[in-house]
Amino acid sequence: MIPIFSRQALTFVALCAAAVIGAAATPDAPVKAQAVACLTSGDGYLRAKIAGEVEARLDWPNRGTRCEGESRDHPPGVRLSFQRAAGRAPNLLLVFGLSGVKEGESAREVKANLTVIVQGSSRIYGTLGDSRCTVDSLTQRPLGAPGEYRIEARGFCTQPAHAVRGKGDVLVSTFEFAGPVNFNTEQK
Repeated sequence: MIPIFSRQALTFVALCAAAVIGAAATPDAPVKAQAVACLTSGDGYLRAKIAGEVEARLDWPNRGTRCEGESRDHPPGVRLSFQRAAGRAPNLLLVFGLSGVKEGESAREVKANLTVIVQGSSRIYGTLGDSRCTVDSLTQRPLGAPGEYRIEARGFCTQPAHAVRGKGDVLVSTFEFAGPVNFNTEQK
């Protein structure tokens, strides 16, 4: 049996892509430069080492990085996405699905599902499950609103993420990030 993306995961990825497209100015609209930042506290980031079909050493600071996160039901846990503001190379979107993460609790040895999307192309790589990547350590700190947390995590993948269509793979040998998660999102 070949694992497939869940409807919720595909919806999330589509919403992320729509948000990026929707953020582009319309031809007649005045252009207003708006600072993009991962966390309002200024301490969000993503660092990762990627090899294979995509070669990159990512060191994305808070400023210029878009990130968002929400809780999920199946499997229970959280999902976080990270991307750089438009015009930055490589134009990647990374989506981490972390299993078993509970609101406000620290964790170790968390299973992780990873999707790497090369935006502007049809290249999508996914671990298609949470058995290939692990989060060594995860901490949470409350943000301003109830149910909102800053999650900081560090981990690695022992096997590559394979192309969803076509051939090829990428290995994200190490990653670490800090981003927001909202546990109050409506579950479907």
